Amino acid sequence: MITVDQIRQRLIFEIQSSGISQREIAIGLGVSEPTVSQYMSGRAMPSLETFANLCKLLDLDPSYLLCIKD
Repeated sequence: MITVDQIRQRLIFEIQSSGISQREIAIGLGVSEPTVSQYMSGRAMPSLETFANLCKLLDLDPSYLLCIKD
């Protein structure tokens, strides 16, 4: 069974691995830097719309981030 924690860990890892600053991600997503910081700390998860845009911004397969594919 897939858990939110597994998704959160992949999300954090991919943001860290992207080489893109939290500021650049915030600008690209149209959210504040503190919001991206909350994603990184695990205190918040992006909305579906923001999640889709994050996948596009980081060039990631949503199925991978959702732990459907490895």
